Amino acid sequence: MNYRPSRRTRRLAITGVVVLALAGMNGPALYRFGTEQYHDYKINRPEYKAENGHWDFLDVPSEFRINTIHAALLHTGKVLLIAGSGNNQKNFDAKKFESVLWDPKTDTYKKIPTPKDMFCAGHTQLPDGKLLVAGGTKRYEKLEGDVTKAGGLMIVHNEDPDAPKTLPAGTIFTGKKNGKTYVSKDPVLVEKAKKVFDKQTGRFLRTEAGLGRIYVEAKASGKKYESGTEDNYRVHGLTGTDAKNVYGIAQKLALDKKDFQGIKEAYEFDPVAEKYITVDPMNEARWYPTLTTLEDGKVLSLSGLDEIGQIVPGKDEIYDPATKKWEYTGVIRKFPTYPAIFLMNNGKLFYSGSNAGYGPADEGREPGIWDLKTNKFKKIPGLSDPDMMETSATVRLPPAQDEKFMVIGGGGVGESEKSSEKSRLVDLKESNPRFKDGASLDQGTRYPSASLMPDDTVLITGGSHDYRGRGGSDILQARLYDAQTGTYRRVADPAVGRNYHSGSLLLPDGRVMIFGSDSLYSDKANTRPGVFEQRIEIYTPPYLFRDARPKLTGGPKKIARGGTATFESAHAASLKDAKLMRPSAVTHVTDVDQRTVALEMKKTKDGISVTVPKNRALVPSGYYMLFVTDAQGTPSEGTWIEVP
Repeated sequence: MNYRPSRRTRRLAITGVVVLALAGMNGPALYRFGTEQYHDYKINRPEYKAENGHWDFLDVPSEFRINTIHAALLHTGKVLLIAGSGNNQKNFDAKKFESVLWDPKTDTYKKIPTPKDMFCAGHTQLPDGKLLVAGGTKRYEKLEGDVTKAGGLMIVHNEDPDAPKTLPAGTIFTGKKNGKTYVSKDPVLVEKAKKVFDKQTGRFLRTEAGLGRIYVEAKASGKKYESGTEDNYRVHGLTGTDAKNVYGIAQKLALDKKDFQGIKEAYEFDPVAEKYITVDPMNEARWYPTLTTLEDGKVLSLSGLDEIGQIVPGKDEIYDPATKKWEYTGVIRKFPTYPAIFLMNNGKLFYSGSNAGYGPADEGREPGIWDLKTNKFKKIPGLSDPDMMETSATVRLPPAQDEKFMVIGGGGVGESEKSSEKSRLVDLKESNPRFKDGASLDQGTRYPSASLMPDDTVLITGGSHDYRGRGGSDILQARLYDAQTGTYRRVADPAVGRNYHSGSLLLPDGRVMIFGSDSLYSDKANTRPGVFEQRIEIYTPPYLFRDARPKLTGGPKKIARGGTATFESAHAASLKDAKLMRPSAVTHVTDVDQRTVALEMKKTKDGISVTVPKNRALVPSGYYMLFVTDAQGTPSEGTWIEVP
């Protein structure tokens, strides 16, 4: 007997064939869907979080989303996010400069009026808890081909020993040989000439002209307005002896690339009043400067691009928080932009070699120990890849007393495709410090972020394999580095790639905030321009998924260096150590403020007592977070302590 399937059976069979066919055609998509579902399931399991931690997006309301390029943790527990113009020419032209204050406790936001373009400024924590912000952007770069008017640096000379001269914006200069005319873009102060005498006889020797630097450009567009070689320039509008004493000298004024230009303005951000306060400007305009706190609480400002887009020629200066004024150091030392320069325990400075890029490839890039008083610089050898320090990150490993530093990743100079997977270690307590290679990352990594954690590990996250994430090369990985064992441990992966213009900072509750990223392109084929990453992620470390964490109560708000303070804790018996952690002020994965200072800790009847080291260079004046950890390495929340 012949069997004929029923209509229902035939229908089911046809449906099955269709499903199988669709599955065949959409197999990869279904596989990805299933894989993503499983991944979400896996990373949200309690045991996975306890082992690897967890990432979450910060739900920032749309009106507070900015191109965060700078971030600092304030002693109020709030975080100041600074964009300035946010590497956005339209914002710059519209004078749209932005800062936002975020309160992690209440998850609330506040817009802060921002007086100048702080995009690519420098910043550091001050002894009184304010944040010093100095420098920023005066003018955006123009790439070769986009420059329509010939221009460049004009050095104005003043041979009058009796008075300085101020030339307004719009001053006209005409070449004596080439006959071509250029116009200044900004006002310039030209110092009076200096009379030079013989120190032994007192006899007058010569007069040295006072100098001023200004950017000039041709009145009209076109190649015919380029100058040739060096020429002397007559200054229009001057009469009498001024016409003779004041003149300009310029090299070739051309249509070549014009770099970003810096500003001199400086501000203190008051965390209590929640506003910027104007202080005296720097002597030098700076874009991409580093600010480093010194032993006496003053601040060293160094490097950066000046008001005409050239690297500041080693004219470092110091800010005094008491007088709100700047003075030159009196010594000359050149560095590339955003050099990673740290205060050492003996008051000298350590330059790790990390930098953000602008500056000669063969000058000021070797790491070493710098004595600011004598200007002596002792180079530190041993780097196995000395040409790969650009866009690397440097972190002072815990505790700060050990003076051990780690330089992570980095890449070749400029837009190089090269990147390094290395971690280089140096112990500055050795009589002749020398770098040696430590544990490696999986692949070459530019722009890695590094944040000290209260359990004495270091969170390393973000970065890209190629310049500015080119070719879709962002690295979606995170690791915890154990300074005691010298090893990395892979933890939960972030959801967002981070490269240029990114950073991370530790929050008082023990979590870490990661912000920024400014990819050159938005696709792997490098055909579409990149979009600034405004999303912020929060990493919750494994130690916050344990059953309990220690707590501190009571105790003073201030502890002097060398002083002892007592705190209450119901968990005193299980406490293992105590430390002060200096809050971050980070940009371009550069953070020279953060450090972990181990404290002497003793158990008391109802808690603990801690003693702060006496060394002022080890414990600069200012605000710190006091953390204690238990036997499992679980930290308390940070308690704010002022070291006056």
